[in-house]
Amino acid sequence: MHFDNLHLWQHTHTFGQDRRRPGERRTIAVILLTTGMMAIEISTGILFGSMALLADGLHMASHAVALGVNAFAYRHARRHARDRRYSFGTGKVNALGGFSGAVLLAVFAFWMAWQSFGRLIQPVAILFDQAILVAVLGLVVNGISALLLGGKDFADAEDHIHGHRHDHNLRSAYLHVLADALTSVLAIVALVVAKYPGFVWMDPVMGILGAAVVARWSYGLLRDTGSILLDHQGPESIRRKIKECIEADRDSRVADLHLWSIGSGIYAVVMTVVAHDPVTPDEYRARLPRHLGLVHVSIEIHRCSTATAA
Repeated sequence: MHFDNLHLWQHTHTFGQDRRRPGERRTIAVILLTTGMMAIEISTGILFGSMALLADGLHMASHAVALGVNAFAYRHARRHARDRRYSFGTGKVNALGGFSGAVLLAVFAFWMAWQSFGRLIQPVAILFDQAILVAVLGLVVNGISALLLGGKDFADAEDHIHGHRHDHNLRSAYLHVLADALTSVLAIVALVVAKYPGFVWMDPVMGILGAAVVARWSYGLLRDTGSILLDHQGPESIRRKIKECIEADRDSRVADLHLWSIGSGIYAVVMTVVAHDPVTPDEYRARLPRHLGLVHVSIEIHRCSTATAA
């Protein structure tokens, strides 16, 4: 028995992961900016005796490493998109990069809080003018990095929040840059307040506040990417739409439905349909709107009267 037209039911599982994402080039550019500014802040922090500036530099160092993880995730996902060992492509590498970045954010938040409590107990002498100048320069670099990562593609991803079309890798890199900017602002405020009113304790207090904000960002990213990596059920809005479309003829019912993310804004779905007079899988598949991002749909059909597989 020959199956000459078997290719009609076969397809690749790249799902666009083999294409270079706009966020990849931006992330590499930000890595170069961050690494350069990191070296300046660490060296001047030691030279000027500013723990706030040194902490900001070490913070940027941790983020340079985290951004490197993000860049690796982009490259790995693209280069291995056609690797058959990945059942549904390499889309989850993006989420894994975001998850790794979130873990590093959490580690930094803990370190930041620990160092801040230490400076509350034992303040250090600071060369304020030089330290403030370098901190302002760091903020400018962070602003440029945020503009690079927060362009149109990132805005489009946020506009599609209800469709969950997120590049979590890009989001992780963007949050790292925002955290850098936050610590730069806090360093500037702490240094200015410590220099003029003489409230040296503001330096560690600002550090603790920054750690709390960074920890909250980390938690949100861990929650979102962790749900993807653990194959949580996809968005309720998409599952509801799938059921409405399949059950539109009033004769069919969705008895079982599994929807999960296999990449940024794309999903796989496996469902069981029970009907008195079932149609073909292709006809059921044609009922599903394209904008839902369903790239891999498997349908099992049972006739209600006999309960035998079609």
